Amino acid sequence: MTTLVVCVDRTDDVGRKTGLSTPVAGWEAVQSLVIDMGLADPEDSSVNSLLESLRVARDLRDGDDDAVVAVVSGASDSMVSADRTVARQLDDLIDEYNVDSAIVVIDSAEDERLVPVVESRLRVDSVDRVVVRQARDIESTYYLLKQFLADEELRQTTLVPIGIALIVFPALSIWAGSAIALATITAVIGAFLLYKGFGVDEYLTRVARQARDSLYSGQVSVVTYVVAAGLTLVGVFAGALGVSDLSDPESAFIQSMMFAYASVPWLAMAALAASTGRLLDEIIQDEQLRPSFLNLPFVVVGIGLIIRGFSAYFLERGGQISSFEVPDVSLGVVSVEGFTLGVGNRLGVFVLLGVLISVLGVRVAMYFSGSSVEEAEVAETDV
Repeated sequence: MTTLVVCVDRTDDVGRKTGLSTPVAGWEAVQSLVIDMGLADPEDSSVNSLLESLRVARDLRDGDDDAVVAVVSGASDSMVSADRTVARQLDDLIDEYNVDSAIVVIDSAEDERLVPVVESRLRVDSVDRVVVRQARDIESTYYLLKQFLADEELRQTTLVPIGIALIVFPALSIWAGSAIALATITAVIGAFLLYKGFGVDEYLTRVARQARDSLYSGQVSVVTYVVAAGLTLVGVFAGALGVSDLSDPESAFIQSMMFAYASVPWLAMAALAASTGRLLDEIIQDEQLRPSFLNLPFVVVGIGLIIRGFSAYFLERGGQISSFEVPDVSLGVVSVEGFTLGVGNRLGVFVLLGVLISVLGVRVAMYFSGSSVEEAEVAETDV
């Protein structure tokens, strides 16, 4: 009695990776195929299936049984045609070696579908399923988890929030209900993910480090930044007071214009203080003054005047502020009677003043830096 130890390959991995046609039969032929398959793709589980086929055939021969080892595959595009190809190869092996039974070696659920095809032609004594002991994905996952647990920073940023959520959720569920607890935990986790995703922690760390370096280096900008922060708070407070004094508080546009009108002078002074401090640091450090630092205070004042003019235009149109009155001016023999600026004239004066101050800033920056506009643009680009 001769037993056929057949390794089935429904998807034709053997043919695609080695270029050999099946069936491949005989101890030497299959042994050579193992080497070719291993060199083509050492990570393919088919290599283990081929070796298992050789081992089973060797064990049968050691037990004084006649055994023929072979490999069949379904070299076709469709599964039906592949199964028929395997069936024809089995018929050829049966006719050539006159086998009576078979032992089927498989390594996947896809190959197991060929077992009925073999059973339709031979008595199947056994189905040997080859399972790779260390699959690459499972092993890689294990080592990734091990590396993850060994990284203290990853543990703190991932496991700690999850642990806190699992502890807080039951308490919130008892106190406020499951819906509120779930919404709260979800919102906190979402805020944490945004906090880490946008790199807010890195930004805060960098700002704190820069502030510490500035304090130890004695930079003037540290003081002016504090002044700018105070003026910003004053500006926000002044804007809020201006909005609260509106006679028509239901108009969102008028409220925003009043907030800008009341807060812009303070906010402009805050920006002016910050930019002046940065400019003084450049002067004290005896570095080459860049035109942008010299021009920034003028730009801040110009933008502040333009925003103030536009907000005043809309507020005056809405009847929230009165027209701009120019008082009488007397300088010796020259005297100018007071007059009232119209709403359009008022806007034009503020815009004109803002543009003129900005142009003046450009000229001052070019004069003190000793370069032209084109050279200044090139220098800024290089920086």
